[in-house]
Amino acid sequence: MDDTQILTPVNAQTSLAAAPAEAMTSDVVIIGGGLAGSLTGAMLGRAGIDCIVVEPHKEHPDEFRCEKLDGDQVRRLQKTGLADEILAATTPDIEAWVARRGMIVDKRRGDQHGTFYAPLVNRVRSLIPPSVRICHAKATSLSTSEDRQTVTLANGTTISARLAVLSNGLSVALRDQVGLGRQVLSPCHSISIGFNLMPTNGGQFACPAITYYAKSPVDRAALLTMFPIGDVHRVNLFVYRNMDDVWLRDFRAAPEKMLRALMPELESMIGPYAIEPRVQIRPVDIFVSTGHVQPGLVLIGDAYATTCPAAGNGARKAITDAERLCNVYIPQWLATPGMGVGKISEFYSDPVKVACDRFSFDKAFALRSYSIDASLPWRMRRLVRFVLHVVVGLARRARSFKGERQVAPPTVPVLPEQRV
Repeated sequence: MDDTQILTPVNAQTSLAAAPAEAMTSDVVIIGGGLAGSLTGAMLGRAGIDCIVVEPHKEHPDEFRCEKLDGDQVRRLQKTGLADEILAATTPDIEAWVARRGMIVDKRRGDQHGTFYAPLVNRVRSLIPPSVRICHAKATSLSTSEDRQTVTLANGTTISARLAVLSNGLSVALRDQVGLGRQVLSPCHSISIGFNLMPTNGGQFACPAITYYAKSPVDRAALLTMFPIGDVHRVNLFVYRNMDDVWLRDFRAAPEKMLRALMPELESMIGPYAIEPRVQIRPVDIFVSTGHVQPGLVLIGDAYATTCPAAGNGARKAITDAERLCNVYIPQWLATPGMGVGKISEFYSDPVKVACDRFSFDKAFALRSYSIDASLPWRMRRLVRFVLHVVVGLARRARSFKGERQVAPPTVPVLPEQRV
């Protein structure tokens, strides 16, 4: 089978090829099978809503994107009804350390689940029920109206649906055809660097996970986070530089040397390390879509707006968009005729979505200023945050010590003849 055939989901028992130039109808067509699109397909399919997913790749390709889910993201994921099945394929971090100003300030119970992005998406796709049709082809055209939306695929197949969900991430395909624009709010807002660490002392690192905040604005870095994915010690490092910065070239050429120069205390905290050869670098622009309130079409995830990976909100936005759209709006919209802007605007005005988008936007810019702004107000914020984290860490250790003493076994008196 080639990539323009139409198949049932990967968890189905059989595969059915569709003839070229076939006309298909559905209530909902989802264009893009990344995290947001696959979650939408799985939720709608489990709710018994007729939908079609359009996604060129049968397996999501390797992509340097979201690599862990934190506690807040997990709580949002639980509202989709898919959390337990998704988290079963991730790696919990158990315990996480926090380092500021070159010293460990806190040790807390972990709440993160590590997973590479492609396996995460493929896991979600495996949860799409067989009733959902998946078209493994590229969408080449899209037209919308208040009643029916038409999607044409590269093999000539046409899909007519009451609602089109655009979840094709950063792709610019189809956007001009329906008048969608992008307002870039912060070009190259941050750069994410991903690589694997290996302990070189023949053992394990001192902690399963650590978040190390950069010490000085001159470092032009936000933080480094190390966490487990299977038997891999994965690292995400977030910096604020331009893509033509010589520092990035040097880091790619000699990552261990550059990491030790940037965060020299890291090795004394976790133990001696080496970096595996593959280093991934990804710049991120922050943008928001324009012209998106129109009949018959709704944008979710990065197709609507991006955020900064350093702030850890990309997956939160994707999960929130899919959850609100599937749990609240699509069932209501399909219950009555038409798909006008009155319905579509309800989703973009949803208070949970609006709060999530605002939080993601504000945190992205606040973290950048917190990390690299050398003005007095931000220096004071960094100092206050450091002191607060030290206090929280000391209080946590005190509670842990008190708990250990309370559960300690009673002391047994030793008789003189028992002493050695």
